[in-house]
Amino acid sequence: MLEQLRKQVWRANMALPDNHLVTWTSGNVSGRDPATGLVVIKPSGVLFGELTPENMAIVDLDGNVIEATLGPSTDTASHLSIYKHRPDVNGIVHTHSNYATAFAAVGKSIPVCLTAIADEFGTEIPCAGYVRIGDQEIGEEVTRKIGKSVAILMKQHGVFTIGATVQKAVKAAVMVEDIAKTVWLAMQIGQIEELPFEEIAANYDRYQNRYGSFAASQKK
Repeated sequence: MLEQLRKQVWRANMALPDNHLVTWTSGNVSGRDPATGLVVIKPSGVLFGELTPENMAIVDLDGNVIEATLGPSTDTASHLSIYKHRPDVNGIVHTHSNYATAFAAVGKSIPVCLTAIADEFGTEIPCAGYVRIGDQEIGEEVTRKIGKSVAILMKQHGVFTIGATVQKAVKAAVMVEDIAKTVWLAMQIGQIEELPFEEIAANYDRYQNRYGSFAASQKK
């Protein structure tokens, strides 16, 4: 079932160790098929090098296993809760990437102090409260606190990112770790300064609507 989505989710999971976002078996990616509502997710406790498109698990939005050779991720309930509350989301990533999780460890959001943050996220990366792992409560906290961002830090836990596609969710996970590292390094030098709201909005609009656009370039 869902052969193409299986491949997408497998590739996305393999992108996590490639970008140094996970260690051992931690972290996971899922993708939702808009046509059926079914979700493909990484199996639980499997080394990334042992993942294949075929051993990705398929579940429905109620958590029933539809097709799997291995048990689905222990974070499945969190992913499904987000999908239920956010029909615009078709890809979710969860990591414990070092720098972003360091902010989560101390319960701090990542402020918009760089144009790169304004470009990609258009808002701070919020830090939600602590929630016990293993049930839908994490997903509920994500949807309550993520706001307009596509990334959120879970206090004393890790990072969740969302996207309209699996690839966009993975990109957000890569970018949030990159900007978290830069912000942390900047904090070792001195006081960081947040960008004004109008600059955040202008940079976000430029990057999201005109950056890399051939049509936009032809109007210049």
